[in-house]
Amino acid sequence: MTHADNLHPAELSLDDYPRRYCSACGRLVKKDFRPGPGGRPDAACPGCGSLERHRFLAVLLGLLRPSLGDIDVLLEVAPSRQTTPLLAELGARVHLRTDLGADNRLVDALADLTGLPHRDDAIDLLVCYHVLEHVPDDRSAMAEIARVLSPGGVALLQVPWRPGTVTDEDPDATVEERVARFGQADHVRYYGDDFETRLMSAGLSLTRVTPEGLLGERMCAWMKLRPDEPVWIASPSGTTPTRDLGLDTARLPSIWEAMLGQMVAHRAREDRLRTRLRRIRAERDRLRRRLPDPRPRPRRARRLLRRLRRRP
Repeated sequence: MTHADNLHPAELSLDDYPRRYCSACGRLVKKDFRPGPGGRPDAACPGCGSLERHRFLAVLLGLLRPSLGDIDVLLEVAPSRQTTPLLAELGARVHLRTDLGADNRLVDALADLTGLPHRDDAIDLLVCYHVLEHVPDDRSAMAEIARVLSPGGVALLQVPWRPGTVTDEDPDATVEERVARFGQADHVRYYGDDFETRLMSAGLSLTRVTPEGLLGERMCAWMKLRPDEPVWIASPSGTTPTRDLGLDTARLPSIWEAMLGQMVAHRAREDRLRTRLRRIRAERDRLRRRLPDPRPRPRRARRLLRRLRRRP
């Protein structure tokens, strides 16, 4: 028994499990992840092209799916080729995709988030990732999200966010200033801590979740997630989204850590068995080379055959 056999799974390194897991396409990935926007390393899955936010969305949808139940109407704002297949797996009766029409996204309706063409309480699940930072009147957009959500509805929201700061915004800033202040030419703000206050003022109850908070540090590394990139789970005021959805944010990290630890330990044992098998085969081949060749040589075989033929 080796020293590694005596280690607790949590003490084993993720290097003992070199493949990473993409939750968006559901595959173990051996190749290196590609750079993302701005050259961010290890961001894009080499198979499906998903970024960290798409992979965490896949995790969230998997955790929330049992509690979401039957979804009548799902609204996807600013759809992408990574998010649409993930949301389609939920089996909503109606899956609507909408965008303003600034690019070539495939949508069902062109609409402004500040004036959605849906009746009150119509949407059971709304997904709005990296949109609000583009909208000059974001408070009206937040109020629209609250208006269209059904009483038991859920919205998954994500924006660029700097904790410990106040939102920096200027819809009239020049393109160069927007890039410098907000990180992108078509952004009009960079959200800070008051993002949550704005959402609550619009009539939404919130729970902020992060990959590290739900999955733990090692699971984030294995799935190539940004540990502190938050998602806000929002519902109409008067509810607590994660509690009502049965999402136990306190216990999940320890569960994931235990699972990953067992996977890493299993992979380490497999690698040690493969190494031992290679050594056994090498020793077998070495011993075979030392043994005399049992096959008759051609000349000896011919002589033996002639002798047998001469016998009466």
